[in-house]
Amino acid sequence: MTSTLPAHPVPSPGVAAAPWADLLAATADDCLSVLVDGAQRDWSRLAHGLDWTCRQTLDHIALGVVGYAGLLIARPQDRYITLFASLDPQAPVPDCLDGLRIAASLLAATVRGTPDDVRAWHPWGHSDRSGFAAMGIIELAVHTYDITRALGLPWTPPDASCAAVVGRLFPDAPDGHSPSATLLWCTGRIELPGLPRRRVWQWNGSLR
Repeated sequence: MTSTLPAHPVPSPGVAAAPWADLLAATADDCLSVLVDGAQRDWSRLAHGLDWTCRQTLDHIALGVVGYAGLLIARPQDRYITLFASLDPQAPVPDCLDGLRIAASLLAATVRGTPDDVRAWHPWGHSDRSGFAAMGIIELAVHTYDITRALGLPWTPPDASCAAVVGRLFPDAPDGHSPSATLLWCTGRIELPGLPRRRVWQWNGSLR
């Protein structure tokens, strides 16, 4: 699950300076805007490239985003937390999108309120608040891409957030592509010129 590609340059103004809570909130707003536009479409379709339906993918996003907030709050050093947050399986999609907005707001508020020196466990690298914010952005942006592709909605993840996430979590990312395309390649969604689509991948949340 590793790559030997050349290192990606740190995005300006720099990963350390990225306003992570603001980037997370802005990404959530962008994702929710397009998902609301598609709320009346067929969410029983499989999300693009996944074995989950669009509706199941939405639940996965909410679970992951709340989970990252929980890790920053509990700060375990060797395990995942025991709280699992799910959307109501009987609720209509518009109501579920309200739930996703709540989940993203919880993580953004937790990122804002967490000191810089806090570390918490994750199987892909013990991380700080910037790492967990970046992980939350991945859940939102990449899976919104999966859903919108399945629903026939044109949408691309926001470049500002993608640039920060690539710089924080994918130090071996390729150079010379747009931030959104780079993130989608890093997470196995697309191919890039001269680079086939990745079949296995993971990020590196460890501090560098």
